[in-house]
Amino acid sequence: MAWAIKWHPKAYQILKKLPKEILHRVFNRLDMVKEEPFRFLEHYEGERVYKLRIGDYRALIDVDFQNKFLLIRVFDHRSRIYDRT
Repeated sequence: MAWAIKWHPKAYQILKKLPKEILHRVFNRLDMVKEEPFRFLEHYEGERVYKLRIGDYRALIDVDFQNKFLLIRVFDHRSRIYDRT
């Protein structure tokens, strides 16, 4: 069974500003993550979240194991993502 993906509104605002070719890459990766999330997610040191690398972009994700959904809490370029946590 595939996992559901939900977006925090602030993370989704950043996503909407990206060029189409990067959006395509992000959604392709998220399709793979839905099927096998822990193949792609890494535990983020010192926090109770996981990180996902998508080229030069990163997502910090909360995992709800009981309801099988991933909440993308923060999404941004790798140079800015860790300042937002």
